[in-house]
Amino acid sequence: MKLEQSEKFFVSGLFNNSVKLKKAEECLVLDIIRLAGDASTRRYYRVETTRKAYVVCLDNPIPKGKKSSFMEIHQVLLENGIRIPQLYDFDPQHGYFLEEDWGDITLLQRLGQINSAEEELSLYQQCVEHMISLHQIKAERYPDSNFRHLAFDHTKLMQEVDFSLKFFCDHFLQAKLGPKEREVIRSALDNICQKLEHETRVFTHRDYHSRNIMARGSEMAIIDFQDAMMGIPQYDLVSLLDDCYYELNQDNYQHLKNFYWENSLKNSGHQESFDEFNYLYDLMAIQRTLKAIGSFSYIVTLRNDQRYIKYIGYSFEKLKRLLIKYPKFNKARKVISGLYYAN
Repeated sequence: MKLEQSEKFFVSGLFNNSVKLKKAEECLVLDIIRLAGDASTRRYYRVETTRKAYVVCLDNPIPKGKKSSFMEIHQVLLENGIRIPQLYDFDPQHGYFLEEDWGDITLLQRLGQINSAEEELSLYQQCVEHMISLHQIKAERYPDSNFRHLAFDHTKLMQEVDFSLKFFCDHFLQAKLGPKEREVIRSALDNICQKLEHETRVFTHRDYHSRNIMARGSEMAIIDFQDAMMGIPQYDLVSLLDDCYYELNQDNYQHLKNFYWENSLKNSGHQESFDEFNYLYDLMAIQRTLKAIGSFSYIVTLRNDQRYIKYIGYSFEKLKRLLIKYPKFNKARKVISGLYYAN
């Protein structure tokens, strides 16, 4: 991606200061390349040097007296042995992070090169094992951390529902969703969110999917963890197994759900049975998939990033399949399907 000279000069200056502070190896900069970003507003660059490559992330500056959520969660994950890219330097004034370069291959890209369903299962099982380690982090050890005070409670989950209805129905579909129709959908989701609110919460990544896991050889590293908060275990599991970017082989899908239950929740006392686990999984998948549709719609309509249009269609069909499993959601499904298929 071509860089403006001023942009290259700015990144180079920040990196050379890291070298001066001995946060990076003594070296000369050979090139600076803008990397394709994720759905956030953060900007990423690869700094190629005479010694090795680094990744620079530029985010919003951190005001004085405020904590960096990235730095805070990075430390928590390091202390708990979670594999994440190493952090070499941080400048809050410029929102500058200097990180280990893990290459360009995400799990999603790696999945494009698999040779069998067995290879897919092996990759995903590693990801589920990492997730279990995340969920076993003892939040009580971090009483002053922000993530302890952030949770997917009823209010937060319904805020995501309203966000999605606004950007999917009103902006992307440009559909006339009347007050009664909107209330039918909101009422169904309100029941779901009420149920989810009362379940035991664990440390959750919040966006644990195939584009936020880097693959390098047989190793994997987790990225984009700065928005971690407390949520039910199924939140991350849904993000991974019902990923809105990739459809798992169905046998692998069922195996991985069983694997998570057997190795994490079965003896935890958090959820009573495998049937209860699956029911909560479906409820979380409905809410999480609708949220993803809203996010994709926002990116397409307000940021004019057309790459995400294909994910809206795929996610909607997933949402429809989830809703049709439960007759009590028929009214909501018919309202939202009527809007979608009419456009």
